[in-house]
Amino acid sequence: MLSMENWSFLTNHGQALLCIAKDPGTRLRDIADALQITERRAQGIVTDLTEAGYVKKGREGRRNRYEVLAHLPLRAAVGPDLTVGELLNLFVEPSSTLSRETS
Repeated sequence: MLSMENWSFLTNHGQALLCIAKDPGTRLRDIADALQITERRAQGIVTDLTEAGYVKKGREGRRNRYEVLAHLPLRAAVGPDLTVGELLNLFVEPSSTLSRETS
């Protein structure tokens, strides 16, 4: 029998996106702790999400601040027109941290 500790319904990328959606001011250390991965791996995942255009990264003082671009379609979507925001809304309250811009 496979233990639930060995797998997850969401990939690390999906879980990191959830962390950012819940707290746009989250630190890489916080993401790493939540996902039980190294900070270096968390940084790689956030970089992947940023380079793919799903997350915008900016500075707020000495800290990074993130914005999820919720209007974008999911990669390898389950449904025809499912967006990042629609998926995240299943897990977090809709808020101003999710950018719904379409341009």
